[in-house]
Amino acid sequence: MAPGTPSGRPPGRPPGRPRSSVDAEVFAATLRTVHELGYTRATVDRIAAAAGVAKTTIYRRWPSKGELITACLIDTFGPLPLTGRDRDEDLAAAIRWGVAKIGEPGVAAAFAGVFTDAVSDPALREVLTTRLQDPYRIALQEALGESEQRVLFVVDVVVGTLLHRMGITGEPMVESDVELMIDMLRHALRT
Repeated sequence: MAPGTPSGRPPGRPPGRPRSSVDAEVFAATLRTVHELGYTRATVDRIAAAAGVAKTTIYRRWPSKGELITACLIDTFGPLPLTGRDRDEDLAAAIRWGVAKIGEPGVAAAFAGVFTDAVSDPALREVLTTRLQDPYRIALQEALGESEQRVLFVVDVVVGTLLHRMGITGEPMVESDVELMIDMLRHALRT
């Protein structure tokens, strides 16, 4: 036992697993559960069981399923991979990155489900806007030199198209269609 601590833990270290480890386990379990059961049936109870944590552990970190899904999507997507060398190259990289991420198991269903919930939940819309959309919107505005309105249109077109394709076919967009979308958006941003 460490001196001065009845549990034998080093002083100042809280009990339990490190937060980042728990978050990673919960995020992996969230996407796995959404992929296997669908968004609606992927309850916090089921996600907690799949992650091997208590439901209270999840609710302490994320007060709602919508906030959990949003945090999971932010973690899954990570930073936008822009080089800043060329506007057209950055647009293409952002679109390809979105295609790849939305094609990962559980991501499209999580995205579509949390968007559906947000239609009737203003607080969740605020979380989605400020935590998920705004960092990417700002990065794209800077990289593309475009207004907020035009960048939001690009995001709507790309994400909407990708989610529609996954919902209709269950498959990510094929490369030839990705190229067509990139070309269409490059043309639209030149006008």
